[in-house]
Amino acid sequence: MKMYQVDAFTQELFKGNPAAVIVVDQWLDDHLMQNIAMENNLSETAFVKPLDQDNYEIRWFSPTDEVAFCGHATLASAFVLFKDFTQATTIQFHVRDLGIFIVSQETDGKIKMNFPIRRAELVTEYPQELREGLTKPFKAVYRNVQAYIVEYETVQDVLDEQPDLEKLKQLGNIRTAITASQPDVAITARGEGKFDCVSRYFAPAIGINEDPVTGSIHTAIVPLWADKLNQSRLVAFQASQRGGILDCVIESEQRIEISGYAKLYMQAELMI
Repeated sequence: MKMYQVDAFTQELFKGNPAAVIVVDQWLDDHLMQNIAMENNLSETAFVKPLDQDNYEIRWFSPTDEVAFCGHATLASAFVLFKDFTQATTIQFHVRDLGIFIVSQETDGKIKMNFPIRRAELVTEYPQELREGLTKPFKAVYRNVQAYIVEYETVQDVLDEQPDLEKLKQLGNIRTAITASQPDVAITARGEGKFDCVSRYFAPAIGINEDPVTGSIHTAIVPLWADKLNQSRLVAFQASQRGGILDCVIESEQRIEISGYAKLYMQAELMI
């Protein structure tokens, strides 16, 4: 069984967010897919099942759980399909509970992904564990089905934050996922210079202390900043140690385009 490892949201190896991608004729046993993801110990391992040359089903697993939505592993999966499995330049991913993601590749290799917007709402009440788990002053707190999104005053506060991950693990069960788990936490601030917004993302409850680049949460972060900045096109930077750039366009009240590049790191044969 062939497996690819791809660095997503980057044009450089060892940057962006690494994801494993496995294309299967039929779904493997859920326990086996979870074990493969645990063994890989990456933020996500994606499994893709072709329906035809243009249509695919996709599922994502963290080291501990199957997750409802993963943007960077969708980008990595599309990169693999365009490379080795289809001559098409536009494909569709069929996603349980989220509908269809339309994904296309431009001539320079850039991959554009059309996702549903998952807006975050301003909240005035939130668990004490969130306040205790973060060290910098809050400007505002938002929440969507995936995570708390905490707005900071400055980019420097985002860069300097050293969260108490054990506290963040204790947050209540509000996260919508295929398996129940605690909510994730994103921190964000208005960008400076070439980036419109900067963020970091923590998901210790599903085995990811800090995610390098998180496409899914930008379906909430980018609409938030689009409203604040009154613009529909934004460049977002996720300020993890590896770092990643997401080019984003608000297409409608319901849809967002998130684009980026990917780089193949490895092809491997699984002895299963």
